Amino acid sequence: MGDSTRLVQALKPFCEKLRSVVESGSEIAIITHLDADGITSGSIISLALARMGARCSVRTVSDMNPSVIEKMKSDGHDFYVITDLGGGMAANFRKALGDRWVVIDHHQIPEEEILTDDAGQVLNAWKFGIDGGTEISAGGMAYMVASALDRKNRDLSCIAIVSAVGDRQDQGDKKSFLGVNREILEVAKSAGLVKVDLDIMLTGRETRPLHEALAFTSFPYIDGLTWNRDNCHAVLKNAGIKLKDNGRWRVPAEFSQEEKSAILEAIAKFVVTSSKTSASVIDDLIGNVYTLTGEDKRSQLRDAREFATLLNACGRIGKSGVGVAICMGDRNAMLTAGEEINAEYRTTLRTYISTIFSEKWRVSSSDDSGGGRVAIVNGDGLVAEDMLGAVSSLLSGSPTLAGRLLFVRTLAQDGSYRFSSRKALGCTSNANLGLIMRHCAEQNGGTGGGHAAAAGCRIPSHSIDSFLACLRSAINDEKFATTAAATPT
Repeated sequence: MGDSTRLVQALKPFCEKLRSVVESGSEIAIITHLDADGITSGSIISLALARMGARCSVRTVSDMNPSVIEKMKSDGHDFYVITDLGGGMAANFRKALGDRWVVIDHHQIPEEEILTDDAGQVLNAWKFGIDGGTEISAGGMAYMVASALDRKNRDLSCIAIVSAVGDRQDQGDKKSFLGVNREILEVAKSAGLVKVDLDIMLTGRETRPLHEALAFTSFPYIDGLTWNRDNCHAVLKNAGIKLKDNGRWRVPAEFSQEEKSAILEAIAKFVVTSSKTSASVIDDLIGNVYTLTGEDKRSQLRDAREFATLLNACGRIGKSGVGVAICMGDRNAMLTAGEEINAEYRTTLRTYISTIFSEKWRVSSSDDSGGGRVAIVNGDGLVAEDMLGAVSSLLSGSPTLAGRLLFVRTLAQDGSYRFSSRKALGCTSNANLGLIMRHCAEQNGGTGGGHAAAAGCRIPSHSIDSFLACLRSAINDEKFATTAAATPT
């Protein structure tokens, strides 16, 4: 496990660089990714710089590619802070922007980028022996910078916790944190900002009626209950669970420990008697929940996982600014807008998933002789490119695709192909998706990268066949393996 000491040492010169940029009155553009981790990391840095009196703006993009870099070169900002993006692209930034940029990131980067970063412009977890896939998110890296700039910024530790669960880094026992994430959590807990409890992990713990929360929980997937509100209602009601209080639906966070035991028992009985799901699913339902104590009860921001889902929705549906405003403290108009966006996002996702499974031609699975169990999903003409990561994450929890390396593609507006890859639930392959996506994209005139268990890329449309051929050979190539099988997200 990585040691944060080396990272802390590197923060000193990095923060001095940022300070001098702010003091010179430079206009700073923060360019970040549009998912929850991107929105949180961009917001944390923006808040830290604004508190120093900096002039800065935040812009989200769906990936870092040559046209984004070209736009940065021409849009006239004095300095660029790139968060949750840009791994492996230092040479491109140097060429376009000289020394007017820094990257704060956690995606795996090529060895040569680590060796050639003489000016210390790339602050990346992997440079310090920290696994950016499980031990720290981009939000966590941004928080480390913010707290090194000023200890007062420790109040942003709770936003870093939202980014870690948003990036599925709750990979320890019972959904606990590892590495630097755990250190950040300790700061947030001691400041009274975050409370941690072992509980039933349901989607909408603070906001949904219990039966709906159970129905909307897709990790783990319970055949007969997931997406089935009526069944959930019947199972809980028949078990004598009191679902309403004075005519108002009760949300999961309001139930006592005793009632929660009865809820688990009711689910367990259902699974044993009528479901295709394994009984071990009950263990998967119990884990650490992270409550942001400063947020109102029954707010979508009180549970860290729900907060992250809301931010993801804002980014994927093209309303990242709403997510940034919420992270920076707006709890009025922007929160209302965010809740509406979240509802639209869920409906869109459900439509995508049901269409993918009903139009059989969209999914091709193979169990090749090299031991690589692969599923390729064709989202052309259906999945909007900004929704691709959300779709692949959701599909990775589906029992029909269990154990596979999953690749989801869609045709982007500019005519290129976008791919998002995940290790589906129960996948034991030691293929490193981040390395594979970078290698196969670069071989075919594109860009890509990510983590061992989750990655993405963009390639020109004419190279789709050679890209797919490259993928098939790379997944069984030891050169692109992690030393140990990565924990499936």
